[in-house]
Amino acid sequence: MNIIVLVKQVPDTETRIKVQPGTTDIVREGISYLLNPYDEFAVEEALKIKEAKGGEVVVITMGEARTEEAVRTALAMGADKARRLDGAEFLGADSYATAAALAKAIQGESYDLILCGKQAVDDDSVQVGILVAAMLGIPCVNMVTKLEVADGSVKATREIEGGTETIEAPTPCVITAQKGLNEPRYPSLPGIMKAKKKELKAVSLGDLGLAADQVGAAGSKTEISELTMPAERAAGKVFEGEPADIVPKVVRMLRDEAKVI
Repeated sequence: MNIIVLVKQVPDTETRIKVQPGTTDIVREGISYLLNPYDEFAVEEALKIKEAKGGEVVVITMGEARTEEAVRTALAMGADKARRLDGAEFLGADSYATAAALAKAIQGESYDLILCGKQAVDDDSVQVGILVAAMLGIPCVNMVTKLEVADGSVKATREIEGGTETIEAPTPCVITAQKGLNEPRYPSLPGIMKAKKKELKAVSLGDLGLAADQVGAAGSKTEISELTMPAERAAGKVFEGEPADIVPKVVRMLRDEAKVI
């Protein structure tokens, strides 16, 4: 079974983010980057399926040269080869433009299944995997926590409000991974060494047959008008005394000041 995994490089969740003054971007200098955590679940699931059924795992990402660090992580985990959509034209893409470029790249590959994280932890849009499926005209099951793969179909358990549901879908299809699907493996030292020799091909705008106005900021459907940091949280209030005395004070504050009851 041939599997494609879509991945993204994101800032380390422990990195302190700052807004670049006068712009709609963050300060990039000094940021540590890593493979999007939800994409790790997708890579791991692809590798488990490959180990059970054979085939090949191809990783595809979009971004500048530094994003190859995230791709190498996936290759070190056990993916076979990778593609990176390369070029200044791809920069500034929103979820729609990103999905359009990825879908175009996927059309040049042989695949039975596409896996990706349910969202990237930097923009939290939860859109790319679903949009890729729509653009390719194939089914999508989102936020999957359990996956069974058979010949020509999958059975996926996904989260819904208040519970779970199980969906059967024909392949090829897109599966977006949620926490709980598996426990991603750590890249081993031999895996890291082998990753350096695995194919990682840069794919240009011309290779995909796309026009410049179809990708990046030019092909995006949304525009960021302003980027600001969250407001500082107000200091909390501490009540001292016996519970019988404190409870009326807390209720009064919630009603009169916070106005939540």
